[in-house]
Amino acid sequence: MPLTIIATVIYLFILASLSVYAYRGTKSTKDYMLAGRQIHPMVMALSYGATFISTSAIVGFGGNAGLFGMSLLWLTFLNIFVGVFIAFLVFGKRTRQMGHNLDAHTFPELLGVRFKSKFIQGFSAAVILVFMPLYAAAVLKGGVGYLATQFNIDFNVTLFFFTMIIALYVAMGGMKGVMYTDAFQGSIMFAGMLFLLVFVYSKLGGVTNAHLALTNLMNDPVVQEQTTKVSANGFAGWTSMPVFNSPYWWTVVTSVVMGVGIGVLAQPQLVVRFMTVKSNRELNRAVASGGVFILMMAGVAYVVGSLSNVFFVRDLGLTSVAAAGGVIDNIIPLFLKTYLPSWFNTVFMLTLMSAAMSTLSSQYHVVGTSIGRDLFEKSLGIKGHTLTITRIGVVISILASALLAYIGNQLHLDIGLIAQATAVFFGICAAAFLPVYIGALFVRRLSRKAAVISVLTGSLSSSFWLFFVHGKNAATIGLCQLVFGKPHLFADTALAKLAMVDAVVIAVPLSALALVVAGLLTRPDVDELHLEKCFKGVK
Repeated sequence: MPLTIIATVIYLFILASLSVYAYRGTKSTKDYMLAGRQIHPMVMALSYGATFISTSAIVGFGGNAGLFGMSLLWLTFLNIFVGVFIAFLVFGKRTRQMGHNLDAHTFPELLGVRFKSKFIQGFSAAVILVFMPLYAAAVLKGGVGYLATQFNIDFNVTLFFFTMIIALYVAMGGMKGVMYTDAFQGSIMFAGMLFLLVFVYSKLGGVTNAHLALTNLMNDPVVQEQTTKVSANGFAGWTSMPVFNSPYWWTVVTSVVMGVGIGVLAQPQLVVRFMTVKSNRELNRAVASGGVFILMMAGVAYVVGSLSNVFFVRDLGLTSVAAAGGVIDNIIPLFLKTYLPSWFNTVFMLTLMSAAMSTLSSQYHVVGTSIGRDLFEKSLGIKGHTLTITRIGVVISILASALLAYIGNQLHLDIGLIAQATAVFFGICAAAFLPVYIGALFVRRLSRKAAVISVLTGSLSSSFWLFFVHGKNAATIGLCQLVFGKPHLFADTALAKLAMVDAVVIAVPLSALALVVAGLLTRPDVDELHLEKCFKGVK
């Protein structure tokens, strides 16, 4: 415990120092929202990765790997190929240049100014304001819950101090504060996960022996008995994909891999980072470090979550899910507490704190800028107080997510909702923003009307599917049960299998189709002079 306290104090001191440094360098709205567009590529890459990887990936999806196995590594592939390579080199370069041309400070502003539509900017900001706090609350609850257990402190007390710390450095330093602290926290996350990977493989006799042992678990009669129920849902072993068209297959492929792997392209808190560097050269330089970081974070979490089964079956005769009492998000913390050196608990605590705080700070910053820049200054025309209103917006978003986390803890909601909330938010962003974002960057003659129709189609269809059709999410939200008296609309019908299909599979194609059809049926309504300005130097 003394080591933990000392390490935590040093950690917080460094955060405070970086925050003060960022605060002193924040002189304008551009500094606060885009870090002056002068961020170093390494800092940008670490900030991007640390924002992307939260407690959701390490604890939430790491725990899910304890159930689904190595099939989640397909998400790591998409995280790197789509979330870094395509995002940086294809989307990032055009976003950076167009954002500079239009003096856009936020993702909603980029879309709004590109199509000369206050509605798109305001509606996009509203989507962020409604759904981001829910995602942030899940991440916050996960981080605070772990810290409360680690320090044996009341959850509410931990929640208060944790949120206050984040509030100070985000509200003070803005994007500079967020990105400097992200880079520091990302370095801690990288070191912690690297040690974890080496430790686990060394204990199991190397990579080949470890994976062979995981595969052979399915030959153990004890394991076969414990996995009878999940096998009925499509589970085929920890080194195999779930059975095609089974409930588990739909969960892994559509909700986890596609929902998060594709949805990353339209994440407001990630897109805005492309606009913080001064040239495309910085984006090129950031690709390698960003890819390695994501591989180490997500890949290690999924590998360790899967291999934890070997340890628990060998020593306890229980699968990871059974050892964790059926609570998926308890798998990683239980594994670390049981098998890792005691001093590593301190390292992992700092790793998890860094993962939670880096993601949360970016989420709060995005909500704050959506309130100050997108709603008040641009949509409502209230100018002259943008920076102050943005800082107030940051505080409001923090209070909202803290309240939701408090309510979730009081209602004893399963912390397993972390991964679920992540997939939901990524899916909503993909449906609402991805088609129109692609159109904004690549289709010069796309009309404003087509963009509006696409955003509305994606947002509404995704929300409807989440609230009323998708079995797991609809049951968790409870609105369908309240209105129609059943967990989802297709319950006890011939279409019940559709409840396994994630909203991203339905809403993203609908949003794209709406964009294409409306684009073909409407005339371009953005003047040529504005388009010249938008696409100047964009390539």
